[in-house]
Amino acid sequence: MNKDIVLFACLAIVIAVLAYMVRSIRALHRKVNRNADRISKELTAQTGRIKSELGNVYHQFEAVEQLLPLLKLSAPLPPSRGWAASPDFLLTLAHVTKRVKPRLTVELGSGISTLVLAKSGAKKIVSLDHSIEFGTQTREMLLSHGVRGVEIRISELETYSRGYKWYAKATFKGLSKIDLLVIDGPPSSTNPDARFPALEHLVPLLSPKATVILDDVYRDEERKLADAIAKALPNHVLTILSHEKGTAVISPRTGK
Repeated sequence: MNKDIVLFACLAIVIAVLAYMVRSIRALHRKVNRNADRISKELTAQTGRIKSELGNVYHQFEAVEQLLPLLKLSAPLPPSRGWAASPDFLLTLAHVTKRVKPRLTVELGSGISTLVLAKSGAKKIVSLDHSIEFGTQTREMLLSHGVRGVEIRISELETYSRGYKWYAKATFKGLSKIDLLVIDGPPSSTNPDARFPALEHLVPLLSPKATVILDDVYRDEERKLADAIAKALPNHVLTILSHEKGTAVISPRTGK
């Protein structure tokens, strides 16, 4: 009798252990499946990102190939992308400059774009920069390409009565009838809505048929600025180009 009880107890323990093992194996199996699904989704997403970046790199190479013959440079083109303007933005800048033939171009933030403007036929260029380092580099780059006559106005950002910091009033003093306005500065790291003051201070100085080009409009602040400028210019139309950083072109309506 006692043996039967012991045997039954042992059997019950074995069954319980087996049941526990089965439950554990099933739980592990479900966990493995969940992890496999998660890993699969992560791999799919990463593959998509890689394909997208490869497509963008190819697009930038295409832009460079089209840009270089237009500029007829006498020295190597400095590195682009990152902090600098991307090739697709620069290509649009060259095309627009050649089309509108601006008598006065004002640029916010100097760099490779300044060279592209000069080499694309812009007559008078005034480029505002808050950085002595970048402004000086731009001057040296222009000289290396034989470009003369471009005004690089360098001054630290000035604090305005409303509390924001922007280009000092002295840097855009005397400007009027701007035919082409390029907004690619100051950097967003300087203050929130860093580029928005252009709406108040420079848009009123535009000529009636001026064109405005903005970089980085995939950022919310720059897109809001593009929309605000387009609203302030009822005879113009806003076009958003699907560039690496997003480009906005605000140009006169056809027939206006």
